[in-house]
Amino acid sequence: MAGRIPQNFIDDLLNRIDIVEVIDARVPLKKTGREYQACCPFHNEKTPSFTVSPNKQFYHCFGCGAHGSAVGFLMEYDHLEFPEAIEELARSIGVEVPREDGNTPRHDPRRDDHYSLLERVDRFYRSQLREHSQAERAVSYLKDRGLSGEIAATFGLGYAPPGWDGLLKFLDNDTHSQQLAVELGLLVKRDEGGLYDRFRDRIMFPIRDRRGRTIGFGGRVMGDEKPKYMNSPESPVFHKGQELYGLFEARKANQKLERLLVVEGYMDVVALAQFGLTNAVATLGTATTPEHLERLYRTVREVVFCFDGDTAGSRAAWRALENALPVMRDGREARFLFLPEGEDPDSLVRSIGAQTFQKKTVESVPLSQFFFEHLQQQVDIGSVDGRARLVGMARPLLQTMPDSVFRDLMLDQLAERSGMNAERLQSRIFDGESLPREEPPKPQTSQSGRSPVRAAIRLLLEQPELAETVAIPCGFEDLDAPGIALLSRLLEMLHESPNLSTGGILEHWRGQPEEQHLAKLASTPLNLPPEGLGEEFRDAVQRLIEQRNSHRMELLLFQSRQQALSGSEKNELKALLAMRHPTSG
Repeated sequence: MAGRIPQNFIDDLLNRIDIVEVIDARVPLKKTGREYQACCPFHNEKTPSFTVSPNKQFYHCFGCGAHGSAVGFLMEYDHLEFPEAIEELARSIGVEVPREDGNTPRHDPRRDDHYSLLERVDRFYRSQLREHSQAERAVSYLKDRGLSGEIAATFGLGYAPPGWDGLLKFLDNDTHSQQLAVELGLLVKRDEGGLYDRFRDRIMFPIRDRRGRTIGFGGRVMGDEKPKYMNSPESPVFHKGQELYGLFEARKANQKLERLLVVEGYMDVVALAQFGLTNAVATLGTATTPEHLERLYRTVREVVFCFDGDTAGSRAAWRALENALPVMRDGREARFLFLPEGEDPDSLVRSIGAQTFQKKTVESVPLSQFFFEHLQQQVDIGSVDGRARLVGMARPLLQTMPDSVFRDLMLDQLAERSGMNAERLQSRIFDGESLPREEPPKPQTSQSGRSPVRAAIRLLLEQPELAETVAIPCGFEDLDAPGIALLSRLLEMLHESPNLSTGGILEHWRGQPEEQHLAKLASTPLNLPPEGLGEEFRDAVQRLIEQRNSHRMELLLFQSRQQALSGSEKNELKALLAMRHPTSG
């Protein structure tokens, strides 16, 4: 497996490319003053609120909140994974991407061989649906399920013929192809020697990656044989926990997807598409994983999980919820659609029609509602004991969530249902304490009410080179105030990499809770002339140093009343008192 991409290469890459060129090639931009604007490509709007700053190398939509660097834009707009976005930017300026082990990834012809063979096998299965002597059974099965030839062609449906060697014969004693087919799980080695076909007498569903390449297959029997569904095993190009059946087709059919419906089987995806509902995807025999969810949320902001309304469906839905909580950042929404007993999406859409089915997805149960209803079914909410148990059950789940407005609202709901004070509940869940900690005296804000930490970070995001105007360490690093650790790390990073842009800074916090906070600050307008930024920044740093010294002095005075100070502590206190009350000479 290739090593990680070095951070210094990413920093240099973002310094060399121009975010305006990257975005303008995909979304035409119009210059307005020092920045560029367009209607946001990530939500529908009539008045442009999507802004690109060449100075910051950063984009932000004031309508939907989308933001990031050129890397983030490619991930959102082109639906690329992070390494793929880096590769794309590197190709645009003609450089290769190194890895942490010092090796540069080279073109892997064997990987190409895998894709090439899968494409050949895909064509073989499709040809068998037209030409095999027993194909009429498969065609009749698909017609009985109400599928048209057009839909079958859209999803590339095929037929694996009966017998043990249909594919084996097609590969025609080509040992290289046979070996590749074994690696891909299409052929299986016999214990006594020789090979046989994994898929036999099944409707075949090619599984495609985001680029439309076939990476594996799913096969469904036409009768009651077991297993009903069979998937390709893990292979060099196929990883079940990351791929979603139908995602490529959904993106191809919908220029602007608003939501994706996660169903259980291939046939559900295809049947819904037959009725014009082209936004369904299916997991591949596994529960919905965090990797699945990240891929889904890079495509849409709303995901609807569709499950049977029985006990097994409820368990599967709860597993999906547990995996969804850690990725539920602001702007993302998850809902749950529970089907009537005995129905699946395929049967239900046929009985109620596409319009009513679509309405059900829109009116499905929000994650928060399912969360609390599921937990409350297990406790007596009318008793103190039951409400305490509710908090105890919710606590480990809420602790997996990123810091966000959504998490705050979930806490408010829990406080309301348990009858607890919201502040005490938050302390209980995230600090493990029944009462708020008694804190040392807090730093005072300026008369304007603005935090000097927030001001300093905001100014650095506007003009990163301001970091060079202060020495490291500054003298406020041990101040107990929100954001100090972030500001200190930001200053250290900018001293190490003085050429970072705002977009480059945000890449250092990709996927971390601080990313959202930094992005929000970076998009907040500054009502200051450029020539005044330096003075404002140095003033904010100086206020932090003064707050640290004042706070430290009060702490030492408190300690001196409890026990004797050490010699060094006495000297420190004397120096701090002298700074506060300098003698006139």
